[in-house]
Amino acid sequence: MIQSRSRPAARYGTAFAAALMVLTGCSSGTSGLRSVSAAGTSTRAPSPAPLAWSACGKNLECATIKVPQEYTDPEGAQIPLAVMRHRATDPGHRIGSLIFNPGGPGVSATETLRNLPKTAGTPGAFSPAVLARFDVIAMDPRGVGESQAVRCLTDEQRAEAAGTDFDPAIPGGKPLPQLLADAATFTDGCAKHQSKSFLASLSTDNVARDIDQVRSALGEDKITYYGLSYGTVVGPMYATLFPDRVRQMVLDAPVDTNQWFGNSLPFQNDVAVSSERTLDAWFKTCRSEGTAVCPFGAGDPEAAFDTLIDTLEAKPLKIAPAEGATQGGEFDGAMALETTRALAGDQNVWPLLTSALLAAEKGDGALLSTLWSSITVSPFPVPTAMFETHTAVRCADWKTPSGIAAHKAAATKATAEAKRIGTRAAYSALNCARWPAPNKDRVTKPLTGSGAPPALVVAGRLDPVTPHHWAENMTRTLDSAVLLTREGVGHGSYGINSCVNKAVDAALLHGTHPADGTVCKTDTPATTRPFVPAKR
Repeated sequence: MIQSRSRPAARYGTAFAAALMVLTGCSSGTSGLRSVSAAGTSTRAPSPAPLAWSACGKNLECATIKVPQEYTDPEGAQIPLAVMRHRATDPGHRIGSLIFNPGGPGVSATETLRNLPKTAGTPGAFSPAVLARFDVIAMDPRGVGESQAVRCLTDEQRAEAAGTDFDPAIPGGKPLPQLLADAATFTDGCAKHQSKSFLASLSTDNVARDIDQVRSALGEDKITYYGLSYGTVVGPMYATLFPDRVRQMVLDAPVDTNQWFGNSLPFQNDVAVSSERTLDAWFKTCRSEGTAVCPFGAGDPEAAFDTLIDTLEAKPLKIAPAEGATQGGEFDGAMALETTRALAGDQNVWPLLTSALLAAEKGDGALLSTLWSSITVSPFPVPTAMFETHTAVRCADWKTPSGIAAHKAAATKATAEAKRIGTRAAYSALNCARWPAPNKDRVTKPLTGSGAPPALVVAGRLDPVTPHHWAENMTRTLDSAVLLTREGVGHGSYGINSCVNKAVDAALLHGTHPADGTVCKTDTPATTRPFVPAKR
């Protein structure tokens, strides 16, 4: 029996309620998507043609669907979106289509699906039972991956950004005038590389409408949905706009959707504090294990870490050239801090972090340097292409203050409440503050999913990106939801915890949920014990 929290239906303003009515006007798998124009007249997006699939990998098929750039102008500019399908391995017992969004925003869903066989034991890895019963559908959201990925920097600018020196003692890593100049370069580049109308269309409500176009093209009356991280914004948006088209929904590592569409500065502060807590958890575990197990810092890992960062910043370690390269590089304190922040957020890789810190303390930065070059963890600035798409999507959704005074106050708060991580989070919304393509018609009302089946909300107790209280808030906001908590440190729970795996599989396959408030235990974190993926 499904146990859920039910609440009275949310009351929206007249205009928003009308928009929901026209957007959810038809439920047939072959019907068109109704919308409303800026002038208030009703229009209808043409029903998409069935997808023309072609083989693109083992058990994989690829297709392209064209959707309106703006649903208020369904006959206007169109955007091609990349779609990939992993066919159900037991087609005789197929349930339907499962659409998933792996988060970011900016993570390519098609690339994630292509690499699925390589990702067992990582968040979002579907079980063999789910892969047997569902066609798993990946759609790269507009502006992401193969769906016209946003470009804001030239190759030369990207290379320059990758070689930029940051100072971990300065909020934002650079003096504020330089951060402002960087934001101008970035946002001007975004407007140069693609139209402002395209940038303004990248909002989550449009992504949800795109998903419904895919649903229609698949010939499905309803979809099953799994979203991770930012995917938990897309899911409730879809359930709010199209509640009668949801079969089941699982939201893993949830974002507080009320905060997502609100002031972005408190949102960013919550993330910084959450990340700081996971680093503190590593320090606490190292101390409790004793020096025989965790020798880093000789009993005082916090002091040793701060000293290491200062030492590396004053005198970076020389890194030998990689195979095939003509020269090596340097590894400084800012790079060590960013690497540690990312690794501390996943207790399964703590042994790797411990080894890397011990080696760096002894003057060998090779392992830390290798790890640094491979990490890309939002929402903090990193010199990668994904950061460009990540920024564009959040700027289309967020309500970011334009005045620099608000950002200064937020930077002060972040560095006070997260003394190590806060310096890297400070001023991280400057690009959105001067975003050149404001989205004037984004949906910002509470995403209640009223009328959709109960959602399973899965949250980690110590998540470095989406704090647990966000999951609590989401469960209260959704009209009907069940909260499942996984103990321990990490971002995302499905695929790494056997208790969570069982609950998510039951929800996706059978629509059954655990009791609201159920807690899944996890292995006691350790700083040196090797990680063994959870068994299915």
